[in-house]
Amino acid sequence: MPLTPTPATRLTDGELLAAVDLGSNSFHMVVARYVLGQLRIVDRLRETVRLADGLDGHGGLDPVALQRALDCLSRFGQRVRTLPHHRVRAVATNTVRLLRVPQSFLLPAETALGHPIEVVSGREEARLIYLGVAHGQPPSGRRRLVMDIGGGSTEFIIGERFEALERESLQMGCVATTKRFFGNGKLSRKRWKEALTEIAAEFQQFAAAYRARGWEEVIGSSGTIKAIGEIAQAMKLGRGAITAAALAGVRDKLLGFERIEDIRLPGLSDERRPVIAGGLLVLEAAFQELELNRMQVSKTAMREGVLYDMIGRASDADPRDASIRALAERYAVDAAQAERVERTALLLFDQVADHWALGEEERRMLAWAARIHELGLAVAHSQHHVHGAYLIEHSDIAGFSKQEQQVLAALVRCQRRGIPGTVLDALPDRLALGALRSVILLRLAVLLHRSHDTAPLPPMQFVADTREIELRLPKRWLDAHPLTRADLDTEREHLADIGFRLVVKAG
Repeated sequence: MPLTPTPATRLTDGELLAAVDLGSNSFHMVVARYVLGQLRIVDRLRETVRLADGLDGHGGLDPVALQRALDCLSRFGQRVRTLPHHRVRAVATNTVRLLRVPQSFLLPAETALGHPIEVVSGREEARLIYLGVAHGQPPSGRRRLVMDIGGGSTEFIIGERFEALERESLQMGCVATTKRFFGNGKLSRKRWKEALTEIAAEFQQFAAAYRARGWEEVIGSSGTIKAIGEIAQAMKLGRGAITAAALAGVRDKLLGFERIEDIRLPGLSDERRPVIAGGLLVLEAAFQELELNRMQVSKTAMREGVLYDMIGRASDADPRDASIRALAERYAVDAAQAERVERTALLLFDQVADHWALGEEERRMLAWAARIHELGLAVAHSQHHVHGAYLIEHSDIAGFSKQEQQVLAALVRCQRRGIPGTVLDALPDRLALGALRSVILLRLAVLLHRSHDTAPLPPMQFVADTREIELRLPKRWLDAHPLTRADLDTEREHLADIGFRLVVKAG
């Protein structure tokens, strides 16, 4: 059952939304107004930050690249300062995924922007790219192959209408590939051929399956592909679309230069020059391995996808609902038990939400955790909460950011037995307190339904202070359920270990 947004978070006509895309090469921001169910773009900002250039190969980020990013985000933040957090969604991609300690970037970046920043997996990035591209195309039932060459990674998606059917992300982008193969700045046909062979080998993990699935049209998105299309058009090798022949022509022209700094191609901007070689190399490999002949160039990309995903989250079409449902079905979760636990967890939540400053997003996460809290039973009964948390944290779950999956995994991991401080300490600071309080609510709901009894629970009251919580249950019911009473006594000890005092009152 989808979780219906509250009136406070449901979109109303005329509201502004903003999407920020922290790419490995450029940062983008799109601001749009929601009008009659559609988006009207009112502002676009773009800056070349080249964040991937600052990676040191050991998960660290060069201070100069970090400062470029923070300066850009500070300027972006000025534009969206007055918008509430739930109307701004900032998404970080491959370079931040590669950081050894992402929080070392995210903390100052969120301060500069003034809004939270999510890190998404490669496949989630691919889903958002497809959503943006699909909304920018005329309505069609044709199957599409969408390709997006970013600064640090390249995404490939097969989809129909607005649904991504296949998603892949490879560690090759215009910045990363240029550094990898042309780090000394020299160009040669021999090096190009060697690089093409290496990249083609990486395509083999999915190319055959993609070709077997098939598509009827091919679309490329984002700056690199758009730049190559503009070069081909300026060289009179095509009109908008990129063909295999045009691609070969651009490549031959590029390899006529001995060094990257010498490249002068019609239609190529100065800021794109340092990374065009890597982007062109990836695109040629894709044409070769996927047997492409022609590619349209999209005007929309991931940032528009983020906006449309926000519309889904603010309506009854949150894609995360479908993902949780798919997980529950895949691992044969007991739906009736999950529903009982969810109902009780939300009952407790609603009684303390105001005092504990818990919002709609915490309520959603609690409900989703309840729906899949027994996921790990598909692996083993012993330590099933540990198995379940591992599956959640290491799966590609459409619609969820890395931080959201981390919170979901923490709730499932801490639903029973001891509460490891390391699990909660690993969460971003802005999410940690809400997750801790949600853990307590889920634990009590799981405990009260431990017997899997179908009989409804009696009326109960739950009162919470900062560090003291009180659960009131009918005395007659507690006397009739000695195992539950014993479990509550044990729970008192577990909660004391994390600084909470549980009081159970029989009324």
